[in-house]
Amino acid sequence: MIIDNLIEQIRKKNNPSVIGLDTHLDYLPVEMRAGIARELPMRTIPPFGGWQVVIDKDRLKNAIWTYNKQIIDAIYDIVPAIKVQLAYYEMYGVEGIQALSQTIQYAKEKDLIVIVDGKRNDIGATATCYANAYLGKTNINELEYKVFDGDFLTVNAYLGSDGIRPFLKCMEEEKKGIFVLVKTSNLSSGELQDLRLENQLTVYEYMGQMVKKWGENFIGQYGYSSVGAVVGATYPKQAATLRQQMQHTFFLIPGYGAQGGKATDIQTCFDKNGLGGVVNSSRGILCAYQQEEYIGKSFDIAAREACIAMQKDLTSVIKIK
Repeated sequence: MIIDNLIEQIRKKNNPSVIGLDTHLDYLPVEMRAGIARELPMRTIPPFGGWQVVIDKDRLKNAIWTYNKQIIDAIYDIVPAIKVQLAYYEMYGVEGIQALSQTIQYAKEKDLIVIVDGKRNDIGATATCYANAYLGKTNINELEYKVFDGDFLTVNAYLGSDGIRPFLKCMEEEKKGIFVLVKTSNLSSGELQDLRLENQLTVYEYMGQMVKKWGENFIGQYGYSSVGAVVGATYPKQAATLRQQMQHTFFLIPGYGAQGGKATDIQTCFDKNGLGGVVNSSRGILCAYQQEEYIGKSFDIAAREACIAMQKDLTSVIKIK
């Protein structure tokens, strides 16, 4: 089970964290962004004219890829996993997607677990395409090949079970995993997720029960399923409730650090052995070199030191056995 691989990496490195490579060009040092975009005069017949933005697409792709590679090289020995947020790559078009593919492949070469964060879902046929793209194989002329080959994919289950079954089928065939949105970390999540149903469960609790059911056939040797749940660090009371109700469900925990979540807020997400979740930090790592305590250090060295600080903070309250 892929969940066992993630847990073993967490235990080996004594680190329940996942680093989000949500690579926005604005996060890169100025010198890495130089020359990617520039304005040139338009070649038009007077009196018309103006300026046009020209993008050096090779520099764009290489800047994102080089930044990610240096971050991975700096942290792969101390963190168990990375998370790539698809939106940050899609916004840069084909070149962003090429950098994404390189990043996933390189991270796996460094023995990191890769979580693809796309929150995908749709009707069954389209969900199958998403599952094949990010977890499984694509078939062309009866020949199969892997496209992105992530280990986990985040999915949105609010279309119901017919949009989840294709992911479960792909998981079974490819030994991969998913994290289903249950209680998200954003401020307005309660507008829907906290509503109480006729059976007195909240929407997020009911979703948690569905996730638990979907995961029953994917439980590994450590007692956790490869069908996990996204549970935000910014709502510790709700997270504690879900942990009590979902004892075999592994949590992907966003909201730590830049969004305000603290180690003490997420302590209840973990079991007596310090297992049960992996905590995400993105901007706090990628932009560490801009923080006062790391000024003067290169972005990759600052990222490494920020990862170590995060590990110490988490393991001060989460004792992994």
